[in-house]
Amino acid sequence: MEVFWGLAIPFFGTTLGAGMVFLMKNKINKKLEKLLLGFASGVMISASVWSLLIPSIDMAKTQNVIEWIPATVGFLFGIVFLLLLDSIIPHLHFIKIIII
Repeated sequence: MEVFWGLAIPFFGTTLGAGMVFLMKNKINKKLEKLLLGFASGVMISASVWSLLIPSIDMAKTQNVIEWIPATVGFLFGIVFLLLLDSIIPHLHFIKIIII
C-alpha cells in the first residue's frame, strides 16, 4: 500500500499541475506566472544540488578523488549536452496568422 501512495501522490500532483497549464493558459495573471516559474526553478535547482551534486562530492571523498572534480565535470557535461540538444532539435514556432 505504501508503494501505491508513493507512486500515486507524485503522479496526481504532476497531472494536476499539467492540467492547470491547459485550463489557465491565457487567463493567468503575469505576477502569478512569474511566482510559479520562480518556485519551479527553485525546486529544480535544490533537487539538483541535494540529489546530484552533494552525493557526487560525498562519493568522491570516499574514493580518494579530488572532491569537486567529478561534480564539476558532470555539471559542465550537462551544460554542453543541453546546448547540443538545443542546436540539433528543431524549434517549432507556432504563429497565428489572422486574415481579415
